[in-house]
Amino acid sequence: MEYNERLARFRQGHVNPFDRDEIDSQTEGKDPPKDGVKAEIFSSEIKSQNSDPPMDLGLAEDHFSRPVGLFVASDVEQLKLAIEECKRLILELPEHSEKQKDAVVKLIHLRLKLQELQDPEEDEPNLQVMLEHRFSKEKSKSVKQMCDKCSTIIWGLIQTWYTCTGCYYRCHSKCMSLINKPCVRSKVSHQSEYELNICPEIGLDKQDYRCSECRTPISLRGIPNEARQCDYTGQYYCSSCHWNDTAIVPARVIHNWEFEPRKVCRSSMRYLALMMPRPVLRLKEINPLLFNFVEDLVEIRLQDRQHFVENDDMYSLQDLIDTSNGRLSCSLTEIHTTFAKHIKLDCEKCQAKGFVCELCKEGDSLFPFDSHTSVCHDCLAVFHRDCYYDNSTMCPHCERMLEHKLEVPLKL
Repeated sequence: MEYNERLARFRQGHVNPFDRDEIDSQTEGKDPPKDGVKAEIFSSEIKSQNSDPPMDLGLAEDHFSRPVGLFVASDVEQLKLAIEECKRLILELPEHSEKQKDAVVKLIHLRLKLQELQDPEEDEPNLQVMLEHRFSKEKSKSVKQMCDKCSTIIWGLIQTWYTCTGCYYRCHSKCMSLINKPCVRSKVSHQSEYELNICPEIGLDKQDYRCSECRTPISLRGIPNEARQCDYTGQYYCSSCHWNDTAIVPARVIHNWEFEPRKVCRSSMRYLALMMPRPVLRLKEINPLLFNFVEDLVEIRLQDRQHFVENDDMYSLQDLIDTSNGRLSCSLTEIHTTFAKHIKLDCEKCQAKGFVCELCKEGDSLFPFDSHTSVCHDCLAVFHRDCYYDNSTMCPHCERMLEHKLEVPLKL
């Protein structure tokens, strides 16, 4: 059987769904074709696939140049049918054959056109504000992003999508009106503190067997939706709010010095990421015994990060992570060396602010940050450590200041 004759028979069974005039002229005064005939024609073509060129699938180039406004609901249904038959044809064709490659290319075009019809391109504003989110229109064409609202892939080639500049929440433009989760950055601004209990579970019954965030019905058996626990909040979430992302949980670090990432929900993951560089942990109050267990923490308190300069009792989660892997001690040692060189060797003004040990009156100028010095708690004078602890009398500087105070009333 010749290819052209078989192609004509195939097109009779697969009428172009977009050529309305052709369909009307062909079906006028005729009975509609039976499904059995159509299936028989398609199956007969499959049997001879090893020697025939790739099939047209009833699609012409004008389908992709037709204005979007002319498509109706039936067009989408016809495209879905064509996609299913194209997928079946790909499975039947020999692997890595030219016919299969052509069919795959055709399937891609069909899917892109279907997506375009379901999500038509419209003029969207570059910035939108919703529930304290500040959404910025993205120009990236990457297809590796996922929509945080509908949990489906964002096809950057044909879909408009937005990202929140505060918490990096991503969604399709069509999902914007359905968002019910406020921006996590606002929570960080208003509530800069961690949950310090390890996985404080309250149970599904306390949650009324619903997702803690979107209130979707959930259960541990996965019917109607799988319940996933967030190790940070201890509560249960649906699969749309909990993607099995992992993060280091602050409570486990502070109480157990454990840095293994645990599964957390999406909102907790964003909150922990934004909170990580913030120095909000008072380790002396929360777990003072941790300094006895982790020697590096004692050394870091003597070093210099900006919040350590302002308050050496405040730590960020990032500080503890860097302490665990040894990065913080190395970086702070470099910073300490650089500033010490400037103060003690390079800058004459800084050198003039040094101290001379009044107990032995020997050696170079002393500074409070030197490891071999001690500082008087009353007058803040600096001495050699050995001299200070060997001294059994009062600090010379404090004694001199006391004498000066006693002499002033006598002169008056």
